[in-house]
Amino acid sequence: MFVDKTDIFVKAGDGGDGCVSFRREKYIPRGGPDGGDGGRGGSVILRATDRAATLLDHHRQTFYRAVSGKQGRGKNQTGRSGQDLVVEVPRGTIVRRRDSGEVVRDLTAEGDEIAIARGGRGGKGNSRFKSSTNQVPRESTPGEEGEEGWYTLELKLVADVGLVGLPNAGKSTIISRISSARPKIADYPFTTLSPVPGLVSLGEYRSCVVADIPGLIEGAHQGHGLGDEFLRHVERTRALVHVIDVAPLSGPAPAEAYRVIRRELEAYGLGLAGKPEIVAANKMDLPEAGDGLAALRRELPPDKEIWPISAVTGAGLKDLVGAIARLIERAEAPS
Repeated sequence: MFVDKTDIFVKAGDGGDGCVSFRREKYIPRGGPDGGDGGRGGSVILRATDRAATLLDHHRQTFYRAVSGKQGRGKNQTGRSGQDLVVEVPRGTIVRRRDSGEVVRDLTAEGDEIAIARGGRGGKGNSRFKSSTNQVPRESTPGEEGEEGWYTLELKLVADVGLVGLPNAGKSTIISRISSARPKIADYPFTTLSPVPGLVSLGEYRSCVVADIPGLIEGAHQGHGLGDEFLRHVERTRALVHVIDVAPLSGPAPAEAYRVIRRELEAYGLGLAGKPEIVAANKMDLPEAGDGLAALRRELPPDKEIWPISAVTGAGLKDLVGAIARLIERAEAPS
């Protein structure tokens, strides 16, 4: 189950109370105050990791509470501090305040972390209040309460390239052939119901992450089909590979299929339509593919890169991976 958005409640540990105590030992009269401070409460820390792929664990467990500090003791002993609670989230998780939507932190790199709720400070023991005018203090302070609150976790995959296209264009088959990812593949629409990332070797000890985005249909930005919510996973990509079925059994012609997806990218906004892009003309193993490819070339701009491939037979995939490597280089080059 792929979960990319959920709410959690976090509560940091409270600080321990300060202690009221007086030194009492044989032959030592008027030993004076010796109450220690309370320990600090533990904090709740969110840490990004590649060991997690979705927010499923946090969808199941909503509440996180760190350990509170212990009360201070006599002989000026400070109470034990509460242990911090480290909560691991997938790399690419955005942390927002649930009430305001304010972004607190974007955890994009392995090991990025934030203390989302800080533990309360321990209270002061009575030894802190001793003075020349108050030699027998009987006051102490309670520990502070730890921070708490509701937060929204939103996952945006950290991928270099996003595969976009209509349902059944062959995106899942492509990513299964060029990477170790194993998405569900079938001959009906919307087989892919969640984004699937895959690590693709580019040769010369280089690699990139390609994400298969669930198929869009016309009107996705209005909620048709699966909607366009999965396009959030394309926001971080450097470039796009637009997969077109050049031998469709039904639905729009190849050029119109291309225009449908472009309109959805433009409607979504956030610069998706402006990302560097190449076109993968898929299903070239079918008899009608030649005519579909020719029509696609006629109707698309002459400078648009079109790479004929067959995800089923593997024809053209090596050239497509090379084109993806060059596409990433262009996207990384300063403008």
